[in-house]
Amino acid sequence: MAIQPSDVLTFGVLGFMGVRLAGGLKKARSGQGRALVRDVVSGIRWRHVWPIPLVLPIIVAAASVLMSVPGLSWGWWSMLGGQGNPVFGSSDATIGTVWEWIIPLGFMALLLPALPLFAYAEERMFRLGAEGWSHRRRALKVLQFGLVHAIIGIPIGAALALSLGGAYFMAVYLRAFGATRSRHQATLESARAHTAYNALIVVVVVVAAIWLAVA
Repeated sequence: MAIQPSDVLTFGVLGFMGVRLAGGLKKARSGQGRALVRDVVSGIRWRHVWPIPLVLPIIVAAASVLMSVPGLSWGWWSMLGGQGNPVFGSSDATIGTVWEWIIPLGFMALLLPALPLFAYAEERMFRLGAEGWSHRRRALKVLQFGLVHAIIGIPIGAALALSLGGAYFMAVYLRAFGATRSRHQATLESARAHTAYNALIVVVVVVAAIWLAVA
């Protein structure tokens, strides 16, 4: 079978994502990285977990509605034949091959240890200092949080729906700041909620990849 130009681009994207994930793993294993991962993970409690089954279906439902709007189902990764988020490594180019499950499982093995670092970095970018922002600026940051995911390849409608997740993390940050009066502690708290949320999604992806491998 002839190799299509889109397949070359797809594997280029997967290679790039693999390098980025390996870089995240390396940082997570550094002294500073390990300390931050420990601070985030050791503080995860039931309050960070129980809202996820409520928040996630709302995001999925909103994504389904938004992606039915003409133009909002477009994403550069899906245009190349990718599925979902490129960080999960699923693509039409690997369907029916051993890479269909090896790449997602490999990516998840790299991602999982660094998950708290990625969540913390996003919380610093989109929530740090929110206690002093106007409602308008908070709403804009929530929207930016969602749309930045369109840049990394997910469909525009799904990215907009992720803004609802950003609103949830914003609420966690503001509640924690009100209780502690500490930006650092509030950022850690929202990073814990974000990490728990992302971890559940990773578990779902891993289970799906294992199912494909044994089916």
